[in-house]
Amino acid sequence: MSKSTRRRRTIARHGQLRTPGPISQLLTFIAIGLSVVLVSGIAVAGYVIYDLTSTVSANAVELEGQKELPPDIGAYEGGFNLVLTGVDTCEDAYKQYFGARCTGKDSEGTLNDVNLLVHVSDAPRRVTVVSFPRDLMVRIPQCEDAAGKTHSEMSKQQINTSYTDGGLNCVVKTISELTGQEVQFAASVTFGGVIEITNAIGGVDVCLASPIRDKYTSLNLPAGTHTLQGLQALQFLRTRHGVGDGSDLGRIGNQQQYMTNLAKKLISGETLGNVPVMLKLATTAIDNLEPSESLADPMKIVQIALALKSVKYEDIVFLQYPTNTDPDDKNRVVPNKSAAQAMWDAINANAQLQVTHQNSDREGVIVTDPGPTQTPVDPSATPDPNATPENVVALPDTIKGNSAAQTTCSNGKVN
Repeated sequence: MSKSTRRRRTIARHGQLRTPGPISQLLTFIAIGLSVVLVSGIAVAGYVIYDLTSTVSANAVELEGQKELPPDIGAYEGGFNLVLTGVDTCEDAYKQYFGARCTGKDSEGTLNDVNLLVHVSDAPRRVTVVSFPRDLMVRIPQCEDAAGKTHSEMSKQQINTSYTDGGLNCVVKTISELTGQEVQFAASVTFGGVIEITNAIGGVDVCLASPIRDKYTSLNLPAGTHTLQGLQALQFLRTRHGVGDGSDLGRIGNQQQYMTNLAKKLISGETLGNVPVMLKLATTAIDNLEPSESLADPMKIVQIALALKSVKYEDIVFLQYPTNTDPDDKNRVVPNKSAAQAMWDAINANAQLQVTHQNSDREGVIVTDPGPTQTPVDPSATPDPNATPENVVALPDTIKGNSAAQTTCSNGKVN
């Protein structure tokens, strides 16, 4: 059996398949840092930091080959990167909600079904969150698992199997190799956290341009604005058949709407000014976090939170890693390397990013408010890799996404 096919092949979820996927939990991690730095009162902050030190450090994962990091993130030239992944562990408290994923033929193992690279630039601070489709076919490097077993490299395999081989470290190696980005921090989170986190902050508002009725996740929502909590929030994040063309790419857009609104709520006075809410948020989040050793220091999380809290909405941008259909399997995708290089060039130059892609009626969301007007940039022009922070770089129109300054609504469907 060849290296590219030796592992059990998971069910492809880029196409129209029945098994629902797991959740996106980007801001679980960010919430921890915000909780520590922004709760008021020395006693409360001290309790949270003690709890973080004793709980988070015990679960820390070593990232292979990582250089020694400066104690102050302000010294990281060009900013820093975090890899955040949501893993589909079937926890006893929640597995009854996931049907065949936790009981069916593809229930074995743990997959990293949500993969994000968060780039935080230096002056001026900008945040770019890049989502990687879980059925993206990539090279997975040689990885060692927690038991010390070495798993050989594979020339072409779904990115969401990298956690199965070597845990969080293998996910970081895979994404770092794919993107050419050095990763300083990483964390993984599990299924159940989204329910508890959403409840802790009193729900997240989402907008539906049209109704969602999805028999696979049991989500039934009319058009309009809804405050989602608990299981309903989880159903919203998991729905694939209920938005756009029913693909995982459509779901990413829908998840990014949720993340945008969660980010806005986390940095609002409604959340940050409420000490009991922040304390509950922090203590809930740490129960679902597996950090890298570089992230096990709670004061490092405080520094990251401080770096993020003053970023303007238009400089918080959510992007989908650009892809093409896999010529070997129409239900999977492969990297669009030229578009990806243009994206990384603009990110590394700390340019303000302009998404030029126009959403079609097959996508997971529609843009209902484009946000503050920017000087138009010719989308056919080659992005300038030497752009200064004052420049706006138009990304290739093959790159989907939006900024937190924009308003998107779910492109719901009935099935």
